[in-house]
Amino acid sequence: MNTEMLDRLSEQGRGFLGIRYPFICGAMTWVSEPTLVAAVSNAGGFGCLAAGNMPCDLLEKQINETRNLTDKPIGVNLITIAPMYRDHLELVSKLEVPFVIFAGSFPRRSEMRVAKDAGAKVLCFASTHSIAERMIRYGADALILEGMEAGGHVGRVTLAILLQQVLFEISDVPVFVAGGIATGRMCAHLFLMGASGVQLGTRFAIAEESPAHPDFKRAFIRAQARDAVATPQFDSRLPVVAVRALRNDATGDFSKLQLELMDELNRGTITREQAQNRVEEFWMGRLRLAVVDGDITRGSLMAGQSVGLVSGEMKVQEIMDELLADTEAELRRVRDLIC
Repeated sequence: MNTEMLDRLSEQGRGFLGIRYPFICGAMTWVSEPTLVAAVSNAGGFGCLAAGNMPCDLLEKQINETRNLTDKPIGVNLITIAPMYRDHLELVSKLEVPFVIFAGSFPRRSEMRVAKDAGAKVLCFASTHSIAERMIRYGADALILEGMEAGGHVGRVTLAILLQQVLFEISDVPVFVAGGIATGRMCAHLFLMGASGVQLGTRFAIAEESPAHPDFKRAFIRAQARDAVATPQFDSRLPVVAVRALRNDATGDFSKLQLELMDELNRGTITREQAQNRVEEFWMGRLRLAVVDGDITRGSLMAGQSVGLVSGEMKVQEIMDELLADTEAELRRVRDLIC
């Protein structure tokens, strides 16, 4: 496929990741497992394993399995607020994973140093301009701007604002963008704005190679953009990262959990750290219930608002081919308009 214009605009991002095409499959717990990750990387994109809160022996097995399925670059996404986070960081350093993506919250400088000392390139999410600058000061090799339209753990600012605040202002490191993106036509305009690459999650969540339960995939295909809602934080004493998912019983259950934890905090029977761990354990468990068991009523259907733009299950290669063709076509259309 001729992707001359896309190649020219995405040279920095492709070079940084060592890949053919500048499309990242965002890490999704219980979804971004070896088969899906390897399929994305083998198709020329960049696949990311999701560490979630899995035991270290299982994460090591998945890293090795992915390496057996592809010789292309991959990353491992670490959730900084997961109870197993520090053990995961030690493991990926020991295994010399080439790319480490810090997610969930924001890593300390010392934690980035652990990964970088092991030879990894570090990518960090940025949900505000000040956080972007802090991550660069701490040593991030690249940023992922993720708007609140994304699924899973999200910030409070839309991608449209982040593009203006961060993408247009920062040139020190490659800047990838994410949140609410599902079409090649949209990707084309993000590259024209200066994005080094684009991250998509929801589209790949229902790929044929995705291990997600058929009922989970059907729920995504039926959903509208407005169905993907973000959870509120009830009290600043229990800071929780917002989670965007399709509205169902799990949404209400999380609200009840916050109230229960606030009561325990008020009575002094639990620490804030213990409460935050309970929150993450809730989401990890409910996500597994949906993705693995197919319980779309009580499980967490973490999805971005781009869920309203997906219409069916496709192979990873088909998704990649469509993204490439539509991105290149839109870039040529814009060129013809202005030349």
